[in-house]
Amino acid sequence: MVLHALYELHDRLVSDAAYGIAPSGFSYQRISFVVVVNPDGALHAIEDARIPAGERFRPRRVLVPGGAKKTGSGLNPCFLWDNPAYLLGYAPDKPERAVRAFEAFRDRHLGLESEIGLSDYSAVCRFLEHWDPAEAVGHPILADVGPGFGVFQIRGHAGFVHDQARIREWWERALDIEGNPPEGQCIVTGELSPLARLHPSIKGVAGANSSGASMVSFNVNSYESYGKHQSFNAPVSTQAAQRYTTALNVLLDGPQRDKHRLVVGDITVVFWTDRPSDTEDIFLRFASEGSASLVNAESQDTVLRAKLEAFLQALRRGRDAYGELEESPETTSYYILGLSPNAARIVVRFFHQGTVFELLDNLRRHFSAMATERQWGDDAKRPDPEFPPVYVLLRQTAREAKDIPPVLGAPLLKAIIVGTRYPAGLYQAVMRRIAADRTINYPRACVIKGYLVRNLGKEVPVSLDGSREDPAYRLGRLFAVLEKTQADALGGGTNATIRDRFYSSASATPAIVFPRLLRTYQHHLAKLEGGRKVVREKLVQEILDPIEGFPTHLALPEQGLFALGYYHQMNDLFRPKETGTSDT
Repeated sequence: MVLHALYELHDRLVSDAAYGIAPSGFSYQRISFVVVVNPDGALHAIEDARIPAGERFRPRRVLVPGGAKKTGSGLNPCFLWDNPAYLLGYAPDKPERAVRAFEAFRDRHLGLESEIGLSDYSAVCRFLEHWDPAEAVGHPILADVGPGFGVFQIRGHAGFVHDQARIREWWERALDIEGNPPEGQCIVTGELSPLARLHPSIKGVAGANSSGASMVSFNVNSYESYGKHQSFNAPVSTQAAQRYTTALNVLLDGPQRDKHRLVVGDITVVFWTDRPSDTEDIFLRFASEGSASLVNAESQDTVLRAKLEAFLQALRRGRDAYGELEESPETTSYYILGLSPNAARIVVRFFHQGTVFELLDNLRRHFSAMATERQWGDDAKRPDPEFPPVYVLLRQTAREAKDIPPVLGAPLLKAIIVGTRYPAGLYQAVMRRIAADRTINYPRACVIKGYLVRNLGKEVPVSLDGSREDPAYRLGRLFAVLEKTQADALGGGTNATIRDRFYSSASATPAIVFPRLLRTYQHHLAKLEGGRKVVREKLVQEILDPIEGFPTHLALPEQGLFALGYYHQMNDLFRPKETGTSDT
């Protein structure tokens, strides 16, 4: 399914100049330096090929023969391009291996000289014959560009050596016969075709090898079967392997990567649609920033802002507004792929496909399940987003971003996009954080409400529900009122509020804590003045009225209701008096 979807995507990306996909058998590489040689093969100069990017320089994107460079302990020289170790024998940290790499590069090119029969190519061969790797230390530009790639150029000639038409033609012919691969039935196309022994590398997956990793590979005998070796265990034609890896690489690391690639925890998320669409242009931006994406969009980018506004309206208004976002959401298909690194390989964490219509429906259900009023009071330091992004929800599970449990990202994304249950670990982790830091903010309230609604089928209000009689919800409200009474009575003169000292035990074992809190409350209440004191006492009595006795223990779901009751009541207490209901 994954390979076939990427295989079909290839043709669409090739037809769109914005993606800059290389022709079959070629690839775009980041070139940092150029080895310029005279027509007789003598070295003229080693020049910097990088281009300015602000105050720094970045490599130039150049089309070269072959695909991404394979990693491994063996020597694998590229054709007319490579890193300094292969081109010049220069690698200060591994000088002996650099010499062997240069010799392998030299021998490969000298062996093809008579077959290619081009004077410029012969000039490169003469340079390789006479070059001494020890001379590389005299060229400081090599230390500056680091392990970047380089190419060859003949002095006085425009373009690089590998760009010449005869070399390109020879390379394309050589691809058809290279390695004489066996034929078999391709699992992607179903056709009898030459099979790929090794698949091209994939770059751009967060945490994976920077030089690339494989999604399909076999390097241990225990993974092989029926006497087949390497990738012949999963027979994919050379053409299909080239197409699917090219499509995935351009999504992960191409010029349009910002709208196709998003990193969530340890997962690299890739998103695309089967045709150019507004959803494809803005979905991952929305997933990354939520409703704040409209605020963060550059004011001068009117096209982007219009697409984001249409997307947000589709989520607010429902199916009647889908047509304003997409011309045909019922027939436009989306694909979302989650990838994670694993040693030298890439692991598929999830893959889903459906229509944009289904995607929008599931997003609306997600935000409906998590919808709760935004935060008032001193803890609301900035406006809460109407639609909180995925990362903000995951961030509530850990004290620091690096401690977010890596197993939560994929299940949460699946729950949002496919409409399944939220991972129980998300709710449990948020409840542990609340017990640890005694903070209930808007994103945490969203997670709690969403879990109780979708996973447990409970009816949970968006804002304060004074008629709700669940003991846990009412005790959460009561705790908020007791804390606010303490704050009103003592002002800022207390080092630790009752929330700091008693929240965790009050939400877990109310029968032990609340009798003590109510005794203390009487002292705080006595310090309030006039009508404020009367209204506060009436509110406490109204909350306590349906409660026949304090429970000895609240299970984890009831602790979530406790937290929501606290959150809703505290919001109501902090509202301005002209809109509040408790202290007027």
